[in-house]
Amino acid sequence: MAAVTEEQVEAVRALVAAIPPRAVSTYGDLAAAAGLPSPRIVGWIMRTDSADLPWHRVVPASGRPAPGLRARQLARLREEGVRIVDDRIDMRAHRLPRS
Repeated sequence: MAAVTEEQVEAVRALVAAIPPRAVSTYGDLAAAAGLPSPRIVGWIMRTDSADLPWHRVVPASGRPAPGLRARQLARLREEGVRIVDDRIDMRAHRLPRS
């Protein structure tokens, strides 16, 4: 992975902080909005620097959270009113428009 600058980290953090309740964004959408070449960079930032952010609103494009996060993430999203069917987020209803 390419070196990640502090500016890139802060751009992703600002985008994640701006995701409103009842909405989700994908790693890819955030990468595109931040001008990053790969959604994996967003994933790395989320793993290392997101404890104070609404991390549960960042999801894979498939709408299926990672197995290790699934229960916690889906519970938090349900609490916000996000529609979930068969452990998959209703992306049509809740995905923010792509930038």
